[in-house]
Amino acid sequence: MSMDLLRGMVRPVLALALGSALLVHPVSADTTIIVGKAAATADPIIAVNVGDQLGFFKKRGIDLKIVDFTGGGKMTQAMTAGSIDIGDGAGTEMAFTAKGVPMLAVCENTSTLPFLSIGVPWDSALKSKEELKGRKIGVSTAGSLTDWLAQELARKEGWAPDAITRVTIGNGTSSSTAAFRDHLIDADIGGTSTFLAMAEKQIGRVLVPVSDYEGANASGVLFASNRLIETNPGALRAFLAGWLETTAFIRTHKAETVKIESGVTGFPESVMSKEYDIVISMFTKDCKFDAESLATLRRSFVELNLLSAAPDMAKLYTESFLPETPGAEAQH
Repeated sequence: MSMDLLRGMVRPVLALALGSALLVHPVSADTTIIVGKAAATADPIIAVNVGDQLGFFKKRGIDLKIVDFTGGGKMTQAMTAGSIDIGDGAGTEMAFTAKGVPMLAVCENTSTLPFLSIGVPWDSALKSKEELKGRKIGVSTAGSLTDWLAQELARKEGWAPDAITRVTIGNGTSSSTAAFRDHLIDADIGGTSTFLAMAEKQIGRVLVPVSDYEGANASGVLFASNRLIETNPGALRAFLAGWLETTAFIRTHKAETVKIESGVTGFPESVMSKEYDIVISMFTKDCKFDAESLATLRRSFVELNLLSAAPDMAKLYTESFLPETPGAEAQH
Protein backbone atom coordinates (compact mmCIF):
# COMPACT_ATOMS: atom_id res chain seq x y z
CA MET A 1 0.00 0.00 0.00
CA SER A 2 1.36 3.44 -0.89
CA MET A 3 -0.24 6.11 1.23
CA ASP A 4 1.03 8.98 -0.81
CA LEU A 5 -1.93 7.98 -2.75
CA LEU A 6 -3.78 9.75 0.08
CA ARG A 7 -2.37 13.10 -0.73
CA GLY A 8 -1.23 13.01 -4.22
CA MET A 9 -3.82 11.36 -5.74
CA VAL A 10 -2.35 12.71 -1.28
CA ARG A 11 -7.68 10.40 7.98
CA PRO A 12 -16.11 4.87 13.99
CA VAL A 13 -17.16 2.75 16.28
CA LEU A 14 -19.91 1.15 18.30
CA ALA A 15 -20.01 -2.31 19.77
CA LEU A 16 -22.11 -4.66 17.69
CA ALA A 17 -24.52 -4.88 20.56
CA LEU A 18 -25.37 -1.27 19.81
CA GLY A 19 -25.89 -1.99 16.13
CA SER A 20 -29.60 -1.38 16.35
CA ALA A 21 -28.91 2.15 17.50
CA LEU A 22 -27.11 2.82 14.24
CA LEU A 23 -29.95 1.70 12.02
CA VAL A 24 -31.77 4.21 9.91
CA HIS A 25 -34.87 3.41 7.93
CA PRO A 26 -33.81 1.71 4.69
CA VAL A 27 -34.44 3.65 1.53
CA SER A 28 -37.71 2.62 -0.08
CA ALA A 29 -36.00 0.73 -2.92
CA ASP A 30 -32.45 -0.24 -3.68
CA THR A 31 -30.43 2.86 -4.49
CA THR A 32 -27.12 2.69 -6.31
CA ILE A 33 -24.34 4.80 -4.80
CA ILE A 34 -21.06 5.14 -6.65
CA VAL A 35 -18.12 5.30 -4.25
CA GLY A 36 -14.80 6.61 -5.52
CA LYS A 37 -11.73 5.48 -3.54
CA ALA A 38 -8.73 7.81 -3.54
CA ALA A 39 -6.49 4.76 -3.10
CA ALA A 40 -7.12 1.11 -3.86
CA THR A 41 -5.56 -0.43 -0.76
CA ALA A 42 -5.14 2.18 2.00
CA ASP A 43 -6.49 0.96 5.34
CA PRO A 44 -8.93 3.81 6.10
CA ILE A 45 -10.37 3.51 2.60
CA ILE A 46 -10.82 -0.24 2.10
CA ALA A 47 -13.38 -0.40 4.90
CA VAL A 48 -15.92 0.23 2.13
CA ASN A 49 -14.90 -3.06 0.49
CA VAL A 50 -15.28 -4.87 3.80
CA GLY A 51 -18.77 -3.47 4.38
CA ASP A 52 -19.79 -4.19 0.81
CA GLN A 53 -18.71 -7.83 1.02
CA LEU A 54 -20.44 -8.28 4.38
CA GLY A 55 -23.71 -6.78 3.10
CA PHE A 56 -23.93 -3.92 5.62
CA PHE A 57 -24.91 -1.41 2.92
CA LYS A 58 -27.14 -3.79 0.97
CA LYS A 59 -29.36 -4.49 3.97
CA ARG A 60 -30.08 -0.76 4.13
CA GLY A 61 -31.19 -0.66 0.51
CA ILE A 62 -27.87 0.61 -0.84
CA ASP A 63 -26.16 -1.04 -3.81
CA LEU A 64 -22.55 0.07 -4.05
CA LYS A 65 -20.49 0.52 -7.16
CA ILE A 66 -16.88 0.96 -6.07
CA VAL A 67 -14.32 2.68 -8.27
CA ASP A 68 -10.60 2.86 -7.49
CA PHE A 69 -8.60 5.99 -8.32
CA THR A 70 -4.88 6.65 -8.20
CA GLY A 71 -5.04 9.67 -5.95
CA GLY A 72 -7.20 12.23 -4.22
CA GLY A 73 -6.87 14.56 -7.20
CA LYS A 74 -8.36 11.98 -9.55
CA MET A 75 -11.16 11.27 -7.08
CA THR A 76 -12.08 14.93 -6.80
CA GLN A 77 -12.00 15.31 -10.58
CA ALA A 78 -14.62 12.55 -10.74
CA MET A 79 -16.62 14.34 -8.07
CA THR A 80 -16.49 17.56 -10.08
CA ALA A 81 -17.64 15.69 -13.18
CA GLY A 82 -20.60 14.21 -11.28
CA SER A 83 -19.29 10.66 -11.80
CA ILE A 84 -19.32 9.60 -8.13
CA ASP A 85 -21.61 10.14 -5.16
CA ILE A 86 -19.24 9.40 -2.27
CA GLY A 87 -15.54 10.12 -2.08
CA ASP A 88 -13.55 7.77 0.16
CA GLY A 89 -10.27 9.54 0.85
CA ALA A 90 -8.30 11.66 3.29
CA GLY A 91 -8.74 14.90 5.15
CA THR A 92 -6.31 16.60 2.79
CA GLU A 93 -9.00 16.47 0.12
CA MET A 94 -11.04 18.93 2.17
CA ALA A 95 -8.81 21.56 0.57
CA PHE A 96 -10.51 20.77 -2.74
CA THR A 97 -13.87 21.66 -1.19
CA ALA A 98 -12.37 25.04 -0.30
CA LYS A 99 -11.37 25.34 -3.96
CA GLY A 100 -14.94 24.76 -5.10
CA VAL A 101 -15.27 21.02 -5.71
CA PRO A 102 -18.99 20.26 -5.16
CA MET A 103 -18.61 17.99 -2.14
CA LEU A 104 -18.69 18.17 1.63
CA ALA A 105 -16.87 16.05 4.22
CA VAL A 106 -19.44 14.01 6.15
CA CYS A 107 -17.37 11.61 8.28
CA GLU A 108 -13.97 11.62 9.93
CA ASN A 109 -13.31 7.91 9.64
CA THR A 110 -9.77 7.72 11.01
CA SER A 111 -7.90 10.33 13.00
CA THR A 112 -4.27 9.19 12.96
CA LEU A 113 -1.72 7.80 10.52
CA PRO A 114 -0.44 4.39 11.71
CA PHE A 115 -0.99 2.97 8.22
CA LEU A 116 1.99 5.11 7.17
CA SER A 117 5.39 4.39 8.68
CA ILE A 118 9.03 5.31 8.56
CA GLY A 119 10.74 2.25 7.17
CA VAL A 120 14.44 1.42 7.09
CA PRO A 121 16.55 -1.18 5.27
CA TRP A 122 16.49 -4.62 6.88
CA ASP A 123 20.14 -4.40 7.93
CA SER A 124 19.94 -0.81 9.20
CA ALA A 125 21.44 -0.11 12.60
CA LEU A 126 18.77 2.53 13.29
CA LYS A 127 16.50 1.67 16.21
CA SER A 128 14.55 4.90 16.88
CA LYS A 129 13.26 7.97 15.09
CA GLU A 130 15.60 10.15 17.15
CA GLU A 131 18.51 8.58 15.27
CA LEU A 132 17.21 9.95 11.97
CA LYS A 133 18.79 13.34 12.58
CA GLY A 134 21.34 13.98 9.85
CA ARG A 135 19.97 11.13 7.72
CA LYS A 136 18.49 10.87 4.22
CA ILE A 137 14.75 10.15 4.22
CA GLY A 138 12.90 9.08 1.11
CA VAL A 139 9.66 10.82 0.11
CA SER A 140 7.52 10.31 -2.96
CA THR A 141 7.58 13.81 -4.43
CA ALA A 142 8.31 17.34 -3.29
CA GLY A 143 5.22 18.89 -1.68
CA SER A 144 3.57 15.49 -1.12
CA LEU A 145 2.07 14.17 2.10
CA THR A 146 5.21 12.11 2.78
CA ASP A 147 7.38 15.16 2.17
CA TRP A 148 5.30 17.12 4.69
CA LEU A 149 5.49 14.25 7.19
CA ALA A 150 9.28 14.24 6.95
CA GLN A 151 9.26 17.96 7.72
CA GLU A 152 6.84 17.32 10.58
CA LEU A 153 9.29 14.83 12.07
CA ALA A 154 12.00 17.50 12.17
CA ARG A 155 9.55 20.04 13.62
CA LYS A 156 8.23 17.69 16.30
CA GLU A 157 11.76 16.66 17.30
CA GLY A 158 12.86 20.29 17.54
CA TRP A 159 15.45 19.94 14.79
CA ALA A 160 16.40 22.57 12.24
CA PRO A 161 14.65 22.08 8.87
CA ASP A 162 17.94 20.98 7.30
CA ALA A 163 18.61 18.39 10.02
CA ILE A 164 17.31 15.74 7.63
CA THR A 165 17.73 15.46 3.87
CA ARG A 166 14.55 14.66 1.97
CA VAL A 167 15.20 12.53 -1.12
CA THR A 168 12.54 12.17 -3.81
CA ILE A 169 12.24 8.52 -4.84
CA GLY A 170 8.71 8.27 -6.26
CA ASN A 171 5.80 6.04 -5.28
CA GLY A 172 5.59 2.30 -4.93
CA THR A 173 7.32 -0.69 -3.39
CA SER A 174 9.82 -1.04 -6.23
CA SER A 175 11.09 2.51 -5.68
CA SER A 176 11.74 2.10 -1.96
CA THR A 177 13.14 -1.41 -2.45
CA ALA A 178 15.69 -0.16 -4.96
CA ALA A 179 16.59 2.82 -2.77
CA PHE A 180 17.12 0.54 0.23
CA ARG A 181 19.21 -2.00 -1.66
CA ASP A 182 21.41 0.68 -3.24
CA HIS A 183 21.69 2.56 0.09
CA LEU A 184 20.45 5.78 -1.52
CA ILE A 185 18.45 6.60 1.60
CA ASP A 186 18.60 5.77 5.29
CA ALA A 187 14.83 5.65 5.71
CA ASP A 188 11.61 6.06 3.75
CA ILE A 189 8.09 7.21 4.56
CA GLY A 190 5.47 4.92 3.03
CA GLY A 191 2.79 2.34 3.66
CA THR A 192 3.10 0.27 6.83
CA SER A 193 1.98 -2.86 4.99
CA THR A 194 4.69 -2.28 2.39
CA PHE A 195 7.42 -2.35 5.05
CA LEU A 196 5.82 -5.34 6.79
CA ALA A 197 5.86 -7.20 3.48
CA MET A 198 9.49 -6.17 2.98
CA ALA A 199 10.33 -7.62 6.39
CA GLU A 200 9.10 -11.05 5.30
CA LYS A 201 11.70 -10.88 2.51
CA GLN A 202 14.36 -9.23 4.71
CA ILE A 203 14.47 -6.12 2.52
CA GLY A 204 13.16 -3.50 4.92
CA ARG A 205 11.30 -3.11 8.19
CA VAL A 206 9.11 -0.67 10.11
CA LEU A 207 11.07 1.72 12.29
CA VAL A 208 8.03 3.56 13.71
CA PRO A 209 4.51 4.30 12.50
CA VAL A 210 4.01 7.95 11.59
CA SER A 211 1.44 8.13 14.42
CA ASP A 212 4.38 7.77 16.81
CA TYR A 213 5.09 11.47 16.28
CA GLU A 214 2.22 12.94 14.27
CA GLY A 215 -1.05 13.52 16.13
CA ALA A 216 -4.66 13.64 14.99
CA ASN A 217 -5.16 14.86 11.42
CA ALA A 218 -8.31 13.28 9.92
CA SER A 219 -6.36 10.73 7.91
CA GLY A 220 -9.54 9.11 6.59
CA VAL A 221 -12.56 11.18 5.53
CA LEU A 222 -15.75 10.46 3.60
CA PHE A 223 -17.14 13.09 1.23
CA ALA A 224 -20.66 13.37 -0.19
CA SER A 225 -21.38 15.10 -3.46
CA ASN A 226 -23.58 18.17 -3.24
CA ARG A 227 -25.93 16.41 -5.64
CA LEU A 228 -26.39 13.43 -3.29
CA ILE A 229 -26.89 15.73 -0.32
CA GLU A 230 -29.55 17.72 -2.15
CA THR A 231 -31.40 14.91 -3.94
CA ASN A 232 -31.15 11.85 -1.68
CA PRO A 233 -30.14 12.66 1.90
CA GLY A 234 -31.82 9.45 3.07
CA ALA A 235 -29.44 7.36 1.00
CA LEU A 236 -26.50 9.27 2.45
CA ARG A 237 -27.72 8.59 5.99
CA ALA A 238 -28.16 4.89 5.16
CA PHE A 239 -24.65 4.74 3.71
CA LEU A 240 -23.11 6.31 6.81
CA ALA A 241 -25.03 3.92 9.06
CA GLY A 242 -23.63 1.03 7.02
CA TRP A 243 -20.16 2.51 7.32
CA LEU A 244 -20.40 2.71 11.11
CA GLU A 245 -21.55 -0.90 11.30
CA THR A 246 -18.63 -1.87 9.08
CA THR A 247 -16.02 -0.23 11.26
CA ALA A 248 -17.64 -1.70 14.38
CA PHE A 249 -17.22 -5.11 12.77
CA ILE A 250 -13.62 -4.37 11.79
CA ARG A 251 -12.71 -3.46 15.37
CA THR A 252 -14.16 -6.66 16.80
CA HIS A 253 -13.56 -9.31 14.11
CA LYS A 254 -9.86 -9.46 13.29
CA ALA A 255 -9.72 -12.80 11.46
CA GLU A 256 -12.63 -12.05 9.13
CA THR A 257 -11.38 -8.51 8.46
CA VAL A 258 -7.83 -9.64 7.71
CA LYS A 259 -9.10 -12.22 5.24
CA ILE A 260 -11.19 -9.69 3.31
CA GLU A 261 -8.51 -7.00 3.38
CA SER A 262 -5.88 -9.45 2.16
CA GLY A 263 -8.08 -10.16 -0.85
CA VAL A 264 -8.35 -6.43 -1.56
CA THR A 265 -4.70 -5.46 -1.04
CA GLY A 266 -2.97 -8.55 -2.42
CA PHE A 267 -0.77 -8.72 0.68
CA PRO A 268 -0.71 -12.09 2.48
CA GLU A 269 -2.82 -12.51 5.60
CA SER A 270 0.36 -12.67 7.68
CA VAL A 271 1.16 -9.07 6.68
CA MET A 272 -2.39 -7.81 7.08
CA SER A 273 -2.66 -9.47 10.50
CA LYS A 274 0.39 -7.57 11.75
CA GLU A 275 -0.86 -4.33 10.24
CA TYR A 276 -4.31 -4.81 11.78
CA ASP A 277 -2.76 -4.70 15.25
CA ILE A 278 -0.92 -1.48 14.37
CA VAL A 279 -3.79 0.44 12.78
CA ILE A 280 -6.98 -0.74 14.47
CA SER A 281 -7.04 2.05 17.07
CA MET A 282 -7.19 4.75 14.37
CA PHE A 283 -10.92 4.33 13.63
CA THR A 284 -13.20 6.93 15.17
CA LYS A 285 -16.27 5.76 17.03
CA ASP A 286 -18.95 7.97 15.53
CA CYS A 287 -17.54 9.70 12.42
CA LYS A 288 -17.46 13.08 14.16
CA PHE A 289 -14.74 15.58 13.37
CA ASP A 290 -12.04 16.12 15.95
CA ALA A 291 -10.87 19.65 16.75
CA GLU A 292 -7.19 18.69 16.73
CA SER A 293 -7.60 16.95 13.38
CA LEU A 294 -9.20 20.02 11.86
CA ALA A 295 -6.51 22.33 13.25
CA THR A 296 -3.72 20.14 11.86
CA LEU A 297 -5.38 19.97 8.47
CA ARG A 298 -5.91 23.72 8.39
CA ARG A 299 -2.20 24.26 8.91
CA SER A 300 -1.17 21.53 6.46
CA PHE A 301 -3.20 23.00 3.59
CA VAL A 302 -0.89 26.01 3.52
CA GLU A 303 2.29 24.06 4.23
CA LEU A 304 1.48 21.59 1.44
CA ASN A 305 0.71 24.53 -0.89
CA LEU A 306 -2.81 23.22 -1.40
CA LEU A 307 -4.22 26.62 -0.43
CA SER A 308 -2.65 30.05 -0.21
CA ALA A 309 -4.41 30.84 3.08
CA ALA A 310 -5.91 28.74 5.88
CA PRO A 311 -9.67 28.23 5.30
CA ASP A 312 -12.69 28.35 7.59
CA MET A 313 -12.86 24.62 8.35
CA ALA A 314 -16.49 24.84 9.51
CA LYS A 315 -17.52 25.40 5.90
CA LEU A 316 -15.83 22.23 4.68
CA TYR A 317 -17.69 19.55 6.66
CA THR A 318 -21.03 18.63 8.21
CA GLU A 319 -22.16 16.09 10.80
CA SER A 320 -25.83 16.51 9.89
CA PHE A 321 -26.19 13.14 8.20
CA LEU A 322 -24.62 10.96 10.88
CA PRO A 323 -26.90 8.44 12.62
CA GLU A 324 -27.78 9.24 16.18
CA THR A 325 -25.88 7.02 18.59
CA PRO A 326 -27.43 7.46 22.06
CA GLY A 327 -25.25 6.18 24.84
CA ALA A 328 -22.18 5.76 22.64
CA GLU A 329 -18.92 6.37 24.42
CA ALA A 330 -16.78 9.38 23.61
CA GLN A 331 -15.13 9.32 20.23
CA HIS A 332 -11.54 9.06 21.26
